[in-house]
Amino acid sequence: MLALSRAKVREVDAVAMEEYSLPGIVLMENAGRNASEAIVRLFDSISDQDIVVVVGPGNNGGDGLVIARYLELAGAKVRVVLAAPPQRFRGDSLTNLEIINRSGIHQVCLAGAVAEQWQNALSSATCVIDAILGTGATGAARGDSKVAIESILGRMEIDHRPCVISIDVPSGFDCDRGVPCGSCVCANETLTFVASKPGFMTIDAKLYTGRIQIIDIGVPQVVLNRFGL
Repeated sequence: MLALSRAKVREVDAVAMEEYSLPGIVLMENAGRNASEAIVRLFDSISDQDIVVVVGPGNNGGDGLVIARYLELAGAKVRVVLAAPPQRFRGDSLTNLEIINRSGIHQVCLAGAVAEQWQNALSSATCVIDAILGTGATGAARGDSKVAIESILGRMEIDHRPCVISIDVPSGFDCDRGVPCGSCVCANETLTFVASKPGFMTIDAKLYTGRIQIIDIGVPQVVLNRFGL
């Protein structure tokens, strides 16, 4: 299975946007919609699921916001937890946050919150979607991102009922080197975009990624061909 480094994935996006006029927000919409369809297929009945989508302020969080919208359309009970203040969202992620704000999907910001507030938000979840940090993140998670990751891990220590699904990469996992950088989500499923990542092939990677599915984001085949995909 061909894998692309974080630099190559960024290059795929840039070529699609700059040479083929695909707006970034279209790629984000495609990513979130296709990931949501993969999530729906994981459950016998999506309408029975209580799903908490934990989002950071970057593009990974923007993908999570799109996923939340489509999962609600599919019939799930959906709640969005912001792991960063709303004013940190920019560009396409901010646009999708504004859509969530206007759509009435339940949302809470836990930036700066204590562990008890996080556990209350996650306590009834049957599925937790990790959209905190994406492939562009390097080094150990800090601040609110670290708290969010550790809160998901803490929820899993209480009981293993919720299915944890990471978007693109488990938050805190280095997708190039294949090792956690400090606190790292341990997912049951990782829905990664465009191609696998080099770090997913290390011996211990599956402890963090769980099963890996590759999700299409609508990049033209001519672009994929350029990268050997």
